[in-house]
Amino acid sequence: MTIRLAIPNKGRLQQPTALMLKQGGLSYEKTDRALAVPVRNMDLELLFVRTDDVSEFVADGVADLGITGVDLLSESGAQLEVVAKLGYGSCRLTAAVPKASPIRDLASLAGARIATSHPATTQRFFNEQGIDVTTIALSGSVEVAPKLDIADAIVDLVSSGSTMLVNGLRPIADILESEAILVGRPGAATENGTVAQIILTIQSVVAARSKRYVMMNAPASSVDAIEELIPGFEAPTVIPLAHDHMVAIHSVVDSARLGRVLPELKEAGATGILVLPIDQLIA
Repeated sequence: MTIRLAIPNKGRLQQPTALMLKQGGLSYEKTDRALAVPVRNMDLELLFVRTDDVSEFVADGVADLGITGVDLLSESGAQLEVVAKLGYGSCRLTAAVPKASPIRDLASLAGARIATSHPATTQRFFNEQGIDVTTIALSGSVEVAPKLDIADAIVDLVSSGSTMLVNGLRPIADILESEAILVGRPGAATENGTVAQIILTIQSVVAARSKRYVMMNAPASSVDAIEELIPGFEAPTVIPLAHDHMVAIHSVVDSARLGRVLPELKEAGATGILVLPIDQLIA
């Protein structure tokens, strides 16, 4: 049976999702009008749908897996398993008020009208906080609601916060942290081998993003010092070279450590240091 993966057809998650699938080795052709395409090298079909609809497609069994945002999964109310966090599309669902508003914190929103494109998530959050608010659902232009006296405050997605500032709004609290996620029905990974294979492929791309493959030459006498700096997963690879007493050393390093570790490797005796990206990593 062909497995189906629902992915965004447009919006901020579309391009990074396509790049991630390509890095995972999935081979497919996408045209502007295609709603579904087969993957050539896997028993998989990609469904191109609105990001907002991904959770429903998976919950209804139309797709086996889907890529959406934490905020959209929360808003849908679908009982799906978050199989993997994908590390892109980071944003926050933030409550904000006009700069001149006397409201300073969440508690002082009691009795307020709040405009949002995430009404279910917003209402649920304030109910859990014990704060009585009226939620007004808007599909767009949420920032303008206070100016039109439609609402006293808004809850909207924020990346940099610049849009809120331009519209004269002041953030007061974040109510949800969001990023792109891979979702599936509970237990889906154990029910089908192809589903497990797709999950592993995507997880391997995510794991590789924070790592780099480092290669260098060094005197054999420097191996112990270099291994302390870049131990890898179990141990670095050490390969004898044609010249006596020289070796090649290969290892995987956290990319965040490179700025500090490269000078230390050179000081330890390493030369010809190469740093390469990794497309996929299974630890």
